[in-house]
Amino acid sequence: MGPDVRVFPDVSELSLHAAEAAVAIIRNTVEATGTCSLALSGGSTPRELYSLLASRFRDQIPWAHVHIFWGDERYVPPDDSRSNYRMARETLLDHVPCPAANVHPMRTHFPTPDAAARDYESTLRSHFPTAWPRFDLTFLGFGPEGHTASLFPRSPALGEDTRWVLPITDPPAPPMRLTLTLPVLSRSVHVFFLVSGSSKAPALREVLGGTADPNVYPAAGIRLAQGTPIWWVDRESAPTGGRC
Repeated sequence: MGPDVRVFPDVSELSLHAAEAAVAIIRNTVEATGTCSLALSGGSTPRELYSLLASRFRDQIPWAHVHIFWGDERYVPPDDSRSNYRMARETLLDHVPCPAANVHPMRTHFPTPDAAARDYESTLRSHFPTAWPRFDLTFLGFGPEGHTASLFPRSPALGEDTRWVLPITDPPAPPMRLTLTLPVLSRSVHVFFLVSGSSKAPALREVLGGTADPNVYPAAGIRLAQGTPIWWVDRESAPTGGRC
């Protein structure tokens, strides 16, 4: 099965169509199972999508049955401008009736990132009484060098096959982060990659080619047990052959 690439003129169109698809997944999952788990991405590209979920689509989502997690986090206080939690709170959480008990941020007040990573794994194990967590929908970003979540090229974390959450020290500021691991992300039911900007085009072309080394392009390591991730991309970042 080839990659599912959906190309749109700009981030606004990309966000609108991805939001519509996300709402359908959330509603169908809650109807089928009574609950839906989302893993959120940081970065700038998801902002408009989150704002749409909080406004245009707010009343179409059964928020009381939605649980929200994070795919990664910068090791900064939750009110820091670099915090993924803060971005999601300002664009989404402050505007929807999702119960506070259903929101599960990565805590960054521990003395070390490793302690925080182990705490978040404990949080996930409390919610997912299974061998591995299985998010119903995971939003992921994509960096110019092919990173996703906080999994960067040639990071030792890319070989992790036991832990669910890891502390990361990598060059992008701030250097200390937390991230879900590839085995966790790959067990998601649905994965939406959100990609914008011409700087992403070369790496995206490599990843969508199907032969990219995950140690060089970490996003290539997301391999779902069933189906394939959906790539929501704007025209600037898109390789040829995508569909609108």
